[in-house]
Amino acid sequence: MFKYFVWPVVLGAASLFFAGCSDANNKPLSIAFSADSSKIVFSHIDPRGLLELKALKNRDSVLMDLVSVLQTPSEKDSVIREEAIPGTINVTDSNLVFSPIQPFVKGREYLVITHLNIQFAKPEEIIKGKLSYTIKPQQKVLNR
Repeated sequence: MFKYFVWPVVLGAASLFFAGCSDANNKPLSIAFSADSSKIVFSHIDPRGLLELKALKNRDSVLMDLVSVLQTPSEKDSVIREEAIPGTINVTDSNLVFSPIQPFVKGREYLVITHLNIQFAKPEEIIKGKLSYTIKPQQKVLNR
């Protein structure tokens, strides 16, 4: 009788705990060109992480470690080498904005690699036992 009563209560409490820790209501990180395609905008950044970035004294070096933009070869133009695009990163009220030193070239692909909003493990990964020992950055290919 005891195990028929205790197990449902324990399982119910555990599911409520993991549901409370879930980030299902949060939007995923958005990486996209600005309206005029002159900058790359990172939106839906975790508010706690954004506050930490705003509070840093030497922001430039930390931001450059968090975000990388690479020009990549495409099927149309395979002569292009994969190389980093130099630029500046600004923190606004709710976004991060990458501004390249030279404008993005129309028709080229750019690989954006970032460590923003990265979590070590999500609750569903903990439950399933699929934990990773490394943190994998988010990557997105943008076509100009």
